[in-house]
Amino acid sequence: MAQDYDIHTDEKFGSLTLIDIAAEAAAHEPWFNQTLTAVNDSVVRLGVLEGDFHWHKHDADDEFFYVIEGRFLIDLEDRTVTLEPRQGFVVPRGVVHRTRAPGRTPIVMVEAARVVPTGD
Repeated sequence: MAQDYDIHTDEKFGSLTLIDIAAEAAAHEPWFNQTLTAVNDSVVRLGVLEGDFHWHKHDADDEFFYVIEGRFLIDLEDRTVTLEPRQGFVVPRGVVHRTRAPGRTPIVMVEAARVVPTGD
């Protein structure tokens, strides 16, 4: 990997807790990834990203990305999907992908709790 990733898979907030996502995002520099909370068998993660992540896939699980602010690119083998603020996209299980953020971009991800953020 070309850069360090600051990834935290511990659940920071439990149920019945207000989560100020904007404040959480403002408190961190790129490449930061924190599991905010769990919902059933899934987790909601905050990412503060800038630059390129590596190519990877998740063999058993889908991954949902939602852009809070900035611009987020998802490279697939046959195309690139560009997400602007308040847009989301699902990468299905088994699909090789790479994510990129041209500038500082906070995002929310929803995925199975067992997903390893760096890929299988």
